[in-house]
Amino acid sequence: MKVAVVGATGLVGTKMIQVLQERKFPVTELIPVASEKSVGKEVAFAGKKYKVVGMETAINMQPAVALFSAGGTTSLEWAPKFAAAGITVIDNSSAWRMDPDKPLVVPEINASVLTAADKIIANPNCSTIQMVVALNSLHKRYKIARIVVSTYQSVTGTGVKAVDQLQGERRKAFGEETTYPMAYKYPIDLNVIPQIDVFLDNGYTKEEMKMVKETCKIMRDDSIRVTATTVRIPVMGGHSESVNVEFEKEFDLTDIKQLLQEAPGVVVVDDPGQQAYPMPMDAHERDEVFVGRLRRDETQPRTLNAWIVSDNLRKGAATNAVQIAEYLAEQKLI
Repeated sequence: MKVAVVGATGLVGTKMIQVLQERKFPVTELIPVASEKSVGKEVAFAGKKYKVVGMETAINMQPAVALFSAGGTTSLEWAPKFAAAGITVIDNSSAWRMDPDKPLVVPEINASVLTAADKIIANPNCSTIQMVVALNSLHKRYKIARIVVSTYQSVTGTGVKAVDQLQGERRKAFGEETTYPMAYKYPIDLNVIPQIDVFLDNGYTKEEMKMVKETCKIMRDDSIRVTATTVRIPVMGGHSESVNVEFEKEFDLTDIKQLLQEAPGVVVVDDPGQQAYPMPMDAHERDEVFVGRLRRDETQPRTLNAWIVSDNLRKGAATNAVQIAEYLAEQKLI
């Protein structure tokens, strides 16, 4: 089928094209789409070169599905136009996630909500995706009452400009004369920045509130209480999360590990004796969600501590979007 990738020249768009090829999605023609300044550039896919086109051209080419990674403003303007032309949009921005009429999907959890009538499908926030993939099977067994999560997020979540800032600061630290953009207000190398996205009136950032609201929508349970602190750190391999989970039912730690080992898309790395635990450098270019440091919270009942790591450009964005497209194709919804 014809597949459009909107934002094809960005970090996530480039990764979407890579994942489509790796997973052998049945692409007969790739339609790379980007802003006017990128129109005419070439993108390689499966041994062929495809020219980048603009939005109107892409709609006229009638792809079956369009993977959007071009920001919320662009999505709000263009996703409805693609949908009106009968094209199924899988959108990676935050534009449609909390729209009650748009499904917010992590395939391992709630792909069954999708129908042929869904023409705009929201891809969740990267930090939310990896957390709910890890916790979903535990919620089914023990019912989650409350989640306290602190994130340690890769600069790749901000984009190319942030990667350039980190690398430029590192080169400068080694004495190289260099210039680089500032994606952040502060240095990121040898630093952590406890702010991702803008602050809201309640003192939390938009990123933190995304984790609160999206978790309940994906897991279809508004009773789950979530509080989050999201932090940017100077790594590039993926996002990490320290998660404290209170359950309504008493749990068995051995059963927790077994449930996680059997959960789709999850890899357990949890052997303190061998210093084995998930790290971003191990998750880099992998599609799985890695879980470790599993232990009881000894300060309160029915509460678990866990460490969750995943490549935010892959499962946190590109891979999840492609998996949604795979489900749609398998169920003949596109």
